[in-house]
Amino acid sequence: MSWSDGRLLGFDTETTGVNTAQARLVTAAIVVRDGGQDQTVTWLADPQVEIPQAAQRVHGISTEYARENGSPAPQVLAEVADMLVEQLHEGLPVVAFNAPFDLALMEAELARHNLPTLRERLGHLSPIVDPYVLDRYCWRYRKGKRTLSATLPAYGLTVAQDMHTAEVDVRATLDLAQAIAARYPKVAQMDPGELHAHQVQWAKELEDSYAAFLRSRGRTPRPRGPWPI
Repeated sequence: MSWSDGRLLGFDTETTGVNTAQARLVTAAIVVRDGGQDQTVTWLADPQVEIPQAAQRVHGISTEYARENGSPAPQVLAEVADMLVEQLHEGLPVVAFNAPFDLALMEAELARHNLPTLRERLGHLSPIVDPYVLDRYCWRYRKGKRTLSATLPAYGLTVAQDMHTAEVDVRATLDLAQAIAARYPKVAQMDPGELHAHQVQWAKELEDSYAAFLRSRGRTPRPRGPWPI
């Protein structure tokens, strides 16, 4: 049986910004897909800072709404981290689109609130399945953008009207991961640990190729650490 047919945990966040070192968690969603059934858990956090208008336009959460209805950020972060750690400790894959963003955000936020980070608790962050990496590597010359909304139709999947709601994005990410596995048997046949290791290498190859392209245009690429952080 392929990993894509087993228990999967999908994860996504919505935040105050795009800089993971500075952004704060606003919402998080985890969808556990097992045997064709989805169980969804969502969180709304009070980020304790103003939510910029640009971020509000993406996810629709205002500063006032988060303050009035959100739970304390440390509580939310601890609960999300517990679910992620349990899944990864069992060797089961966590599925996230552009996983480095969400994982780096979690590490920064946990450290900011003096909570143990995922790596401190696990010693590693594996196995992760990132449809963004899988699509870029397996369908390298596909035309068009590589955002979640733009990628779904390429695999015959429908784009929901309420994308950028964390739980909607998570279900779409799980659908996409399974669709990629169905399209590429080599992806489906790997066990989660093997697939994680391949993504580390594939992500490096993709980043090296992009960095070479930037240098050829006289631009300086931004240094990046090993995937998935």
